[in-house]
Amino acid sequence: MKKSAVTKMKKAIITVVGKDTVGILAKTCTYLADAKVNILDVSQTIVDDYFNMMMIVDYSATSRHFEDLAAELAEIGLGMGLKIRCQKSEIFEKMHRV
Repeated sequence: MKKSAVTKMKKAIITVVGKDTVGILAKTCTYLADAKVNILDVSQTIVDDYFNMMMIVDYSATSRHFEDLAAELAEIGLGMGLKIRCQKSEIFEKMHRV
C-alpha cells in the first residue's frame, strides 16, 4: 500500500492586539510567509486607535517548531508595542468552548 503524500493540516490561531501603527499586518504576514506558514483566514478591526486581528493559519509546511513560531511572533509584537499570541487551534477551541 502506498503512503499518502497529503500532509495533515496543523492549524493555529494568532491574535494581535495593541495600539494601531503602520506595518502591523505587513510585519506579521512577512514573518509567516518567510516561515512557510499559510494564512487561511484573517479578520481585523480598529476601534478607537486600537488594532485587533485574528488569523487562522496552517503551520504544517514550516520546518520551525511551534514553540519557536509562537516565541518569535511574540517578540515581533513586543518590538511594535503589541501583544501577539499564537496557540494551537485544538487548545484554543478547548479554552473557548461555551
